[in-house]
Amino acid sequence: MMALAVAVIVASPAAGPAIAQDESGFQTYLQTLARQAMAEGVTRRTVDLVIPTLTYNARVVELDRQQPETRPNAPISPFEPYRRQHVDAARIGQGRSAYQRQRPRLARIERETGVPESIMVAIWGHETNYGRVMGGFDLPRALASLAYEGRRRALFAEEFIATLKMIDRGVPREKLVGSWAGAFGGPQFLPSVYLRLAVDGDGDGLADIWSSEADTLASIANYFVNAGWRPGQPWGVAVRVPEGFDRGAIAGRTNAPRCPRVQERHSRWKTIGEWRALGLTPQGRAWPADNVQATLLEPDGPGKTAYLLTGNYRVILDYNCSNFYALSVGLLADEVER
Repeated sequence: MMALAVAVIVASPAAGPAIAQDESGFQTYLQTLARQAMAEGVTRRTVDLVIPTLTYNARVVELDRQQPETRPNAPISPFEPYRRQHVDAARIGQGRSAYQRQRPRLARIERETGVPESIMVAIWGHETNYGRVMGGFDLPRALASLAYEGRRRALFAEEFIATLKMIDRGVPREKLVGSWAGAFGGPQFLPSVYLRLAVDGDGDGLADIWSSEADTLASIANYFVNAGWRPGQPWGVAVRVPEGFDRGAIAGRTNAPRCPRVQERHSRWKTIGEWRALGLTPQGRAWPADNVQATLLEPDGPGKTAYLLTGNYRVILDYNCSNFYALSVGLLADEVER
């Protein structure tokens, strides 16, 4: 597909001057990025190693522009088709294999962090299919091109500079490969997240989340610890809601500052004991402790499977602010450890 795109550009007389103009402007903008990077402490050696090697990547800009716009009033699709696609037999089976293969390592990380083994595996499975799909774009080139394009310049310029800081920390230049938007490695961290939260899980001196499964799993756990994971508390539980349940009485009242459309679908917080008293019954697993706080979410509406979701569910949302994503991570984790 990439080769076809290059062929079209070469064959199109109209495209040539536009690409040349972009390349010229891009090279000028790289000097701005170089100055910004050195102002933030990046060494001249790293700047000289990377900046001269970069050319404009029109493909990543095209991919960014193809991203769907978020429409506040657009209808929300049902969860069940998403669940079937992301918590499918293949992902469950591969997850159980990874879980068994990594048990000693996972058990140690859980002892140290309190993050469940199955949650680490489920994030790994969702992000990169257990390390199988991690992207093939050169990160500095992709991020610099996206910063130059300008729609989200502050974000991508920051992430580009973070890749240079990674090199200063000892990450080999050839490791800087990932998705077109800058995420990389088993956990699909952005460079700024890597700098804050990636850890060396196997003791070799480098947080190698590209090649080391130990580093990948330990880094996922460290992210969850940093986001506030509470040891010993489940992410949530599937429940049945009784007929005639008064949903108006438990409607949420707060406006979340982050991902409001995701959060507004949740009820107000109540203890598990209070939910039990309202007639909800669990499906497939025991109730959490009565004093655990949870919100109610009915992703497919009344009459379908509902979920009581704890504060740990909000930690999964911190990783990717999507109810469908967070529910699928939790459900995959349950299947992996079953």
